Amino acid sequence: MPVTTKFIFPQSRYYGTFTPENLIFNTNLQEFSHRVSIICALETGGKISTQDAFSQIAELWQQLEQSKHNLCI
Repeated sequence: MPVTTKFIFPQSRYYGTFTPENLIFNTNLQEFSHRVSIICALETGGKISTQDAFSQIAELWQQLEQSKHNLCI
């Protein structure tokens, strides 16, 4: 990953019990967190409405839950 990308999209190490499923879910969880922070910044800056931000976060949450279900965690 280029240095610029690491700075803009930092990703933490995984410290839990290693399984491929746990590692993938951890990556998905970090992506969820990153996207939620962007949506919150857009809402705070007045670029999107509160309702739009809520619906986007709810959609991301559903995707994360589906990911967890698909990984059998």
